[in-house]
Amino acid sequence: MAGKAGGLKGVALIGGGANSPVSGALHFFQEPSTGYTEVRGKITGLAPGMHGFHIHVFGDTTNGCNSTGPHFNPHSRPHGAPFDEDRHVGDLGNIVANKDGVAEVFVRDLQISLIGPHSILGRAIVVHADPDDLGRGGHELSKSTGNAGARIGCDGAEIWNDGNDVRCSGSFQDY
Repeated sequence: MAGKAGGLKGVALIGGGANSPVSGALHFFQEPSTGYTEVRGKITGLAPGMHGFHIHVFGDTTNGCNSTGPHFNPHSRPHGAPFDEDRHVGDLGNIVANKDGVAEVFVRDLQISLIGPHSILGRAIVVHADPDDLGRGGHELSKSTGNAGARIGCDGAEIWNDGNDVRCSGSFQDY
């Protein structure tokens, strides 16, 4: 859906399933003139500290977060940090939960998009139990997953409709 000045919007409602307190809302905004996509929101119910934060291939959550597939990687690149040019499109690094288990999310990225053949819409946003080592940890999973551990919260990103009643920090009312 187009926003002010032709921007595009998306939303994901993060949930952890029946046995997890993880929940949250994320809004996505892409300004086509700059190419940047912003992700803003809040995720609660996390253990304090860093948690891997990725876009996975499938928006399918029928088997919880386990059915979301691997990181979104349409260019077949190694796992990396969000500031690396050579990385999975879905590598968004880490979010940090405060002592109360709340992570305020703000990501500004040139590789994720809400339009085109490599759009993230319809794919899952996944929060992991452990920090993402950004492909630099030396573990056998570092170059594929960042060794970020279990998937503890997820949902598929979808087109934002201004009639949706989703509230989160950094909402797009100003766009």
